[in-house]
Amino acid sequence: MGGDVTDLIVVVVVIGSRLIVPLFIPRFPLPAIFAALVIDAVDKGVFELLTDINLDGYQTYDKALDIYYLTIAYVAVLRNWTNPFAVEVARFLWYYRLVGVVLFELFENRALLFVFSNVFEYFFIAYEIVRLKWNPRRLTRRHVLLLAAFIWIFIKLPQEWWIHIAQLDFTDFVKETVFGSDPADGWLAAFGNRPLVLAALLLAGIVLVAVLLRLRRNLPEEDWTLRFDADAPLPDDVPTGFTGPALRWPVFEKIALLTLVGIIFSQLLQVGASNLQVLTVTAGVVGANVAVSALLARRGHHWRSIGTEFAVLLVLNATLIGVFSGLVSDGRINRAAAWFFGFLFTLIITLYDRYRSQRLARTVLDVPSR
Repeated sequence: MGGDVTDLIVVVVVIGSRLIVPLFIPRFPLPAIFAALVIDAVDKGVFELLTDINLDGYQTYDKALDIYYLTIAYVAVLRNWTNPFAVEVARFLWYYRLVGVVLFELFENRALLFVFSNVFEYFFIAYEIVRLKWNPRRLTRRHVLLLAAFIWIFIKLPQEWWIHIAQLDFTDFVKETVFGSDPADGWLAAFGNRPLVLAALLLAGIVLVAVLLRLRRNLPEEDWTLRFDADAPLPDDVPTGFTGPALRWPVFEKIALLTLVGIIFSQLLQVGASNLQVLTVTAGVVGANVAVSALLARRGHHWRSIGTEFAVLLVLNATLIGVFSGLVSDGRINRAAAWFFGFLFTLIITLYDRYRSQRLARTVLDVPSR
């Protein structure tokens, strides 16, 4: 098989995985987000190992795909989480990070990524770990705030400082500082250079596992058996799309969410649109989508399925973005990136509307039986 064909297959598999795997986060939050994290960690190494592709610009696309899967995680919060205060904390953490990324893309000051730490991602994981066996409604406001504060202060701030301020490579640091070997050496050579350090680390790991197992005995009584699947039976009358007046908070949140994500993607992918143009297009797309759903609601109709809603809105949004691109006569708009915007916007709008409705239904469900 030729090298070009192999390169194409690897690119399709890796990029396809990064686009498809996050779509499972709403249904299987913990397994899917861990899978997304693993793919994010190994994708560049896979390209280096299996292809001859120039990766100079890949970091830009990597950042965009990170925002993509975290956006899916946020709409999964709206779908699955039943602790209202935790939802509001997650909302704050998510928009706080988005604002920081927008500021970084505009001013290119790495300290902004340290200040606007990505606490949302680990907070999402922590909540989903709780939900494996316990009803998250049992978490008090104090519990939620302490959890977010612990992640922010003791995990994310050191991590963001390491990555964005000190700009250190973890692998090189461990090999050079911990094992006293050259960063270019393999792991076997590094371990062999200081075997006692390796033994001490293994012993520390065993002690940590033992401590965690002991602490497990003091955990509260479980509410249900291990659950990775977030789905639960929903009432038959759960609304599946537009359910009220056109002008209400969810509309403005969608505009804010899509504008921030749109500005980030516009900066990363060099779409060629100004921030004001991104805001204008976003408001127009959201407004048109709300109008279509409102028209259906007035006539007593619903979207029959999420697939139908996505397909119809995708055609509408692609048309709107195509018209906008045509109106910009100086040729600055990257049309391929603009079409991707149409796909991204449609996906977020569709998932946001559907999952917000499902969350409202889940808040009135009884606690599942064991």
